[in-house]
Amino acid sequence: MSHVSSHAAHGQTPLRTVQVLGGGSAGSSAHVRSLTAGLVARGVRVTVCAPSEAERAYGFGDVGAHHLPVPRSSDPASVAALRVACADADLVHAHGLHAALRASLALSGRRIPLVVTWHTRSYAEGARAHLLRMLERRVARAASVVLGTSSDLVDRARARGARDARLAAVSFPPPHRPEPSQEDDAERARHKTRAELGAVGRPLLMSVGTLEQHRGYEVLLDAAHAWLGLDPAPLLVIAGEGPQRATLQRRIEGEGLPVRLVGRRDDVADLLHAADIAVLPSSWESRSLLAQEALHARVPLVATDVGGIPELVGDAAELVPYGDAPALARAIERLLTDPERCAALRDAGTAQAASWPSEDATVAQVLSVYDELTGTF
Repeated sequence: MSHVSSHAAHGQTPLRTVQVLGGGSAGSSAHVRSLTAGLVARGVRVTVCAPSEAERAYGFGDVGAHHLPVPRSSDPASVAALRVACADADLVHAHGLHAALRASLALSGRRIPLVVTWHTRSYAEGARAHLLRMLERRVARAASVVLGTSSDLVDRARARGARDARLAAVSFPPPHRPEPSQEDDAERARHKTRAELGAVGRPLLMSVGTLEQHRGYEVLLDAAHAWLGLDPAPLLVIAGEGPQRATLQRRIEGEGLPVRLVGRRDDVADLLHAADIAVLPSSWESRSLLAQEALHARVPLVATDVGGIPELVGDAAELVPYGDAPALARAIERLLTDPERCAALRDAGTAQAASWPSEDATVAQVLSVYDELTGTF
């Protein structure tokens, strides 16, 4: 039993925390829901400040939190709403850089500890890159503790002036996908999904993520040229939305590539279950949700050897250098013709996924940090 739960059990005032979430990626939103459920179960009082759409998608209230709608902007009204929400908090925990900036503004002049979890890295060029560095420095220095979801994020926080930066235990958020009761049902669902995507009688490759430059989709399209000569040519399906959509679509049509952009989907787990190979071509990732889902779903993964990916997947994926389209194409082609290697990757993926922190371990680490900072237990 944690210090916090025993504290609550003895009839003393429970610890009051505010979890601040900005726009929230799927990974950070699912993490906050899981963390909230664990904290509430251990007697902690939790208020989640997040946009209304995040509450609708993740149901923080359903796991016992009080949800306070706070838009993701840093305008004075949002900061003021956050300041009121944090007024009687013992500790504030912000998830993501922009949420952390708002929380630090709201806590200005107050002696309330701030914990910040850096789930991912932001991207900017030119003058915006300078502003981003300033924002990272401000957040790193305002936090009592920074929890980074990968070792390089911990290093980044330290480089930006964090006085205490640690590697976060982050559990895999289970996908919102009802498991078919029978194996036959699962196989039928898989065939149905493949048919809907147009991948009958041909291999299906799956990639998921926002259509932004750092995701590496331009390189993936370069690699797709190598598959045009294969018979049958595999179909690459990319799920996600973003500013690069029009550019990518023009290339797909103009170059006759076997690629489909299917937009933002809420059935990613089903799409992945239907795939032969998952592909992650990013220039940087922390704890990639796609990588975690692929290993859990026993889908062979080809990914770039960047950021937190190597420590996340271990030897359970084929890793290639970022930006190397021929290497990416070769790795995928090899897997398409090597069922034994695919089987080995599936088993390695199951073993690697079993080594990731559990939800209990994640909550326990966060509670130990809260205990340190509030000093009331």
